Amino acid sequence: MIKLLVVDNHPIVTTGFELLFQNHPEIKVVGTVSSGVDIFEFVRRHTVDVIICEIELPELNGITALRAIKKEHGYINIIMFSYHPEEIYAISSIKAGASGFVSKTESTDVIIKAIKRAHSGEIYLSDKMSKHLNYNETKQSKTRIYKRLSTREVEVLKLLSSGKKNKEIAQELDINEKTVSTYKARLFKKLNVTNLIDLVNQGKHMDLT
Repeated sequence: MIKLLVVDNHPIVTTGFELLFQNHPEIKVVGTVSSGVDIFEFVRRHTVDVIICEIELPELNGITALRAIKKEHGYINIIMFSYHPEEIYAISSIKAGASGFVSKTESTDVIIKAIKRAHSGEIYLSDKMSKHLNYNETKQSKTRIYKRLSTREVEVLKLLSSGKKNKEIAQELDINEKTVSTYKARLFKKLNVTNLIDLVNQGKHMDLT
């Protein structure tokens, strides 16, 4: 039986997962939490095989929580679950240590498939993203995929895309404004753009191969 922890700050989502797996023969929801911070206390007290986690969380965002959990509990497989564009955030999630990325628009069959694949130690991405990333190629190929943007740069890009200012980004990521400006400059250079609108546009269609 796969022991699943659901992390989402919307009760309708966590309740939906509990109902979906209420009588499932292979997957059991062992708990639900509503913030990134709460994950750590839960996994210290309970056995968890797979975590399915929203990216946008109060107190601590999902990708930051992912990195910390993998460092402390490397055996737990984590799937990021979000409405954010897969083209950008799947890359950041996998690089941070996730076992997959599932869009909230996907069917329950896809969610179940992703959980099973993560539990078996594999990576789950949509067919479109798998083809785009050629993820199953060699480690050298995987390195080429991620060389253009760091995880932190993708996080800054995400926050810029949501309309947040440098000061707000600095507060959310717990870094200073000067560092945010540095990441922003790197993004402009790496994506070869000169303004924020083009930066966000290019980010959504960037070639990571």
